[in-house]
Amino acid sequence: MLQTPCITILLVVLLSVRCFSQALPEIAANPNSALQSQKQTTTPQNPGSPSRPHNPPPLQPKAPLPNDPGARIIDKDEEVLKQTPRIMGVLPNFTAVDSNTQLPRLSTREKFVVAMHDSVDYSSFLLVGGLAAKGLHSNATPQLGTGAAGFGRYYWREFTDQVSGTFFTEAIIPTITHEDPRYYTLGKDGFFRRAYYAISRTVITKNDAGGEEFNISEVGGNAAEAPLSNFYYPSEERGFNKTAKNFATQTAITAGANVLKEFWPDIRKNVFRLKDGN
Repeated sequence: MLQTPCITILLVVLLSVRCFSQALPEIAANPNSALQSQKQTTTPQNPGSPSRPHNPPPLQPKAPLPNDPGARIIDKDEEVLKQTPRIMGVLPNFTAVDSNTQLPRLSTREKFVVAMHDSVDYSSFLLVGGLAAKGLHSNATPQLGTGAAGFGRYYWREFTDQVSGTFFTEAIIPTITHEDPRYYTLGKDGFFRRAYYAISRTVITKNDAGGEEFNISEVGGNAAEAPLSNFYYPSEERGFNKTAKNFATQTAITAGANVLKEFWPDIRKNVFRLKDGN
């Protein structure tokens, strides 16, 4: 049984590599991509000195974080609500973008970097641990047992769910559909308008060109992750009904996470009294 999560994660990695390799021609053909537009520094040469080959610094993919150097303010007269990489230092928030802000498109490489960052950040391991503890406490899957051994069985399954779902929704499918996996904070128009906007992002997203379209990445990613879990959950937790329930659960979790992301800047400012940069 211990080989099963390794096989599942390997499957996700292989799919990632395949999508990445298929997108390489597109990256090479697009000189205006975010990676190719990064400025390279040059070292001035003294007159008469022998020329030396210039080794440009390694490309550093832009992470979709609040202080991205390529960020552009949309309306200078409108307030910008700042996001942080993590919510309360625990919940991953790397794909959240400040309100009133537009970022450069993500290249294929950057999408995979974002997904990897989301998957292996310490906050992700803490979150998986919390979900595993909740499942163990509620005896959500009795076949997994109890105690430390039961916690371990819950943990690696939750971790596999998290990694596969993240790569499907933030890297693999967004690369194929040319969609932007980041969450753009609305930050205006009142509580109910913002809550509706946050929930609607489960089915509406920006594409790489900056327009809006049906969120194939989120819906399709959850649809791909749900049946994949049939390979490593007990037989009692498999089948169409369980898969449909898993899909619905993942979609609901995403909607709730979006609402939390939308109002996190307000919570930081008005509840925790934290200033930007803290």
